[in-house]
Amino acid sequence: MNKYSELATAVINNVGGKENVKSLRHCITRLRFVLKDESIANDEIIKSMKGTIGLVKAAGEYMVVIGEHVPEVYKEVCTQLGLPTSNVKAEVSKEKKSFLDKALGVIRSGLGPTLNIMCASGVLKGILVILQMCGVPAESGICMLANAAGDAFFYCLPVIMGYNVAKHLEIDPFYGLILGASMIYPSIQNVDVSLLGFTVNTSYTSSFLPVLFGLLISAPIYKFLQKKLPSVVKGFMTPLITLSIAFPLTFVVIGPIAEVLSNGMNIAINFIFELSPLVGCTILGGIWQILVMFGIHSLIVMFAFYAVMAGNPSLMLASTWTVCFGIVGILLATFAKSRDQQVKSAALPAAVSAVFGVTEPGMYGIVVPRKVLLGISCIAGACAGLVVGVFNMKIYSYAGMGVIGLLSFLNPENPQFFPIVLAVLVPLFVGFGLTTILYKDEKSTVKEQLDEMHIVQMPVNGLVKNITESSDEAFSSEALGKGIVIFPENGEVAAPVSGMVKTLFPTKHAIGIVADDGTEVLLHIGVNTVNLQGKYFTTHIKQGDRVEAGDPLVSFDKQAIEKEGYSTEVLVTITNGSDYRDIIHLHKGALITGQPVLRIKRSGVR
Repeated sequence: MNKYSELATAVINNVGGKENVKSLRHCITRLRFVLKDESIANDEIIKSMKGTIGLVKAAGEYMVVIGEHVPEVYKEVCTQLGLPTSNVKAEVSKEKKSFLDKALGVIRSGLGPTLNIMCASGVLKGILVILQMCGVPAESGICMLANAAGDAFFYCLPVIMGYNVAKHLEIDPFYGLILGASMIYPSIQNVDVSLLGFTVNTSYTSSFLPVLFGLLISAPIYKFLQKKLPSVVKGFMTPLITLSIAFPLTFVVIGPIAEVLSNGMNIAINFIFELSPLVGCTILGGIWQILVMFGIHSLIVMFAFYAVMAGNPSLMLASTWTVCFGIVGILLATFAKSRDQQVKSAALPAAVSAVFGVTEPGMYGIVVPRKVLLGISCIAGACAGLVVGVFNMKIYSYAGMGVIGLLSFLNPENPQFFPIVLAVLVPLFVGFGLTTILYKDEKSTVKEQLDEMHIVQMPVNGLVKNITESSDEAFSSEALGKGIVIFPENGEVAAPVSGMVKTLFPTKHAIGIVADDGTEVLLHIGVNTVNLQGKYFTTHIKQGDRVEAGDPLVSFDKQAIEKEGYSTEVLVTITNGSDYRDIIHLHKGALITGQPVLRIKRSGVR
């Protein structure tokens, strides 16, 4: 069994099951689901389960933040969902999407699957600049080969875009590859090509919009021919006819229009930032981590990113590149100042992650829960953008994020190191200094450091065992939290704590209660009983109600459910168990409703 199998199972179950998943992709830290109905996903369990860092809902996506292991978790989730494991948005449902969703999906599909290779190419270009600064001649064999390897990705961008976009549009990806290769064929670059009354003299190397538009025209033609042509000939006739129509039209008519649009967008983006570099860079740097939190950062800078791929340096992207070092400073100061071991153990590895540009672990684990740190992160990010604006720094290639990505700032014609160093140190020291001055460790008084005990009562008469003995793998793995499994004698379930009913599933088989002391308790009745859609269940409360320990919550027909073939075991888990020092089992064996069964041992920091 894959070591991420249990986590994948828990995530799938709590986003509403396979039937609720429309599509799935991943970025560097997140599983990005599009769900049919987000309201049936269990947000609280997703956020609190072991193996997840947080949850973000934005831009129509349900984003489960995993961290650096997201590629492995993604593969396992895809395996369990029966999806291909390529990071192309795999559609499970053919429901209609808005024009904007479709357009963004096509654009994202172009380079998303190739980010690692693109990063490697950008690093090579940065190393080449350093080699030449160290006196290695540009005509030397090592520089010529390094230049070829580093430039190949960007030069052949239409070929790479062609393959990926064609795959996204569900036509033969090798057709897209050939269309892209045709667009950059050497003998038709920068020479007069006359056709259809037009004469074009241009080059499409390192471009992305022309081949993208060409494929948008090709896809309906290709699919139409696949349906209409006889099976015996369509294998070669479909690409032949499609290429014969789409390639000349794209090269002579659509390509120039796309290039005008691309250049226009690049000019507009750069104009806004060059009109007032200090203001534009400072504002974007200041709000960048907020955009990252909500998962919409890529949409903001998408066209600037593609412009860099086409060889146009970007001031806009540069203003976001060193913001991560402000988070590094905040986390290092938090590590040094905090007296809480749980905070310290989370802050240091998160700081290392942020050095390489992955800030989500630090943001969700340390910064976001503490308002003062969130404010400091915005100030530090604004300072990073300010330095970029002052020195008019630009991104010249994509070399990755964080410390490795600093190679992206090297101007091949006039490389300068001082502004780069300053763009790193200023946000780092601002983040570190302000955190040292303003952040107060929650463990500030003796009283707050005293352990507090909280009791969870039996919700139903029955036989109590450790939750690891449950027949439900998601619960028995403790991926959803520590707790107990009860094999009930009857079907009368009472509140185990006093508090607020935060979640009541429409299927009535699961209830989430937030106790007055902050303990989050999940009661789950039966295994896979969600399939009953509420049959045999009667609730006595509704979502939002306040309950006292012992109040009736739900009744279920134990015999009828078991006759349907389902286990009626009642699972009680503490979903925010990571907030507490220990969860102690008080009793096992036969107990009755109202008897104490769990004790939550809490330290000062929650």
